[in-house]
Amino acid sequence: MKETLKVLKALSDETRLKIVEFLLDGEKCVCKIVPYTKRTQSTVSIQLGKLESWGILESRRDGKKIFYKIKDYRVCDVFKALDYPKGKKLKKSCCMGDRK
Repeated sequence: MKETLKVLKALSDETRLKIVEFLLDGEKCVCKIVPYTKRTQSTVSIQLGKLESWGILESRRDGKKIFYKIKDYRVCDVFKALDYPKGKKLKKSCCMGDRK
C-alpha cells in the first residue's frame, strides 16, 4: 500500500506530473525539462530530487549535464489508466525501458 501511495503522491503535484509526463518517451536532460515545465531551475531541481529520492526517477551525469529517466514503471501504468494523451501512445514496455 505504501508503494502505491508513493506513486500517487509523486504525481499529485503539477510540476512533478509535468516532469514525469515529459519523461514518458525517454530520458531527458534537465536543460530540456526546465523549459517544458515553465518553472524555475530551482523549483524543477527540488521536484526532481523528490522524485529521485522516492525511487520514481533515476539520474545519470554526462559531463556537466544531468539526465533523468523513469525508474518506477508503475507511473506509466497510471498514465495509461487515466487515458492520458501521451499514455495512449505508450508501448507495452512503457517508458522505453524494460520492467523489473
